[in-house]
Amino acid sequence: MLRLLRPLSNERYSPGKETGGLKKQEDIIYGRHPVEEALQSGRPLKKIILRQGLQDSRMEAIIQLAGEAGVPVEHRERAGMDRLAPRVNHQGIVALAAPFAYASLDDLYGRAASREEDPFFLVLDHLQDPHNFGALLRTAEAVGVHGAIIPERRSVGVTTGVYKASAGAVEHLPVAQVTNLARTLEELKEKRVWVAGAHMEGELIFNRADLKGPLALVLGGEGKGMSPLIKQKCDFLLRLPMAGQTPSLNVSVAGGILLYEIFRQRKAW
Repeated sequence: MLRLLRPLSNERYSPGKETGGLKKQEDIIYGRHPVEEALQSGRPLKKIILRQGLQDSRMEAIIQLAGEAGVPVEHRERAGMDRLAPRVNHQGIVALAAPFAYASLDDLYGRAASREEDPFFLVLDHLQDPHNFGALLRTAEAVGVHGAIIPERRSVGVTTGVYKASAGAVEHLPVAQVTNLARTLEELKEKRVWVAGAHMEGELIFNRADLKGPLALVLGGEGKGMSPLIKQKCDFLLRLPMAGQTPSLNVSVAGGILLYEIFRQRKAW
């Protein structure tokens, strides 16, 4: 197994200078579990809208949570609900939320420090599909990733679809938007974080590399995969061996496999 040791810098895991911002539009969260997670996480909600006549124990629990948080609840006919969240299965519940607050790299490093753990980041290079993004955030949160990093441009942000696909995990995992992803990777390396990229031509089979310690896992976007510049910035590349005729895996599936291998090694199972 390849052992990787990043040389010491003058300051251990000092936060970078990239900062995130706020999306300008109002966020709409739909579905029972995402709305419930938003309430439990303390995210500011302007109001919750329920479909008129819909009542069960799960909805009553959500209404109770809303009351405790001081979030107003109103009821509307199904047509009104469908206009708020068109062409999706909103399950009869929609929440209007303050714009999603992106984290800074400081927040991500701080999360690792508060847990007394080596930094563990997920970096997404121009991912476009909100379902893939949400699925990756859900897995990342489950395995203890300290935060996700995405570029500001040509990349899906934290949208309504991402909320739904992440099953509320986005409320518990910081997401940082950076203006220059390549520069951010260089900053991570300066702070002793190894940068591992996922690539079908990678020199290392994923479970033969030492993935313990401070690490950022980079996944490319759908279709074109990782950009040449981002690939160049990686310290090493990991590949998943394949025996069938399928040329590649969906990015959320491949990412899930890699994230769990890193989790396994970090926990020394």
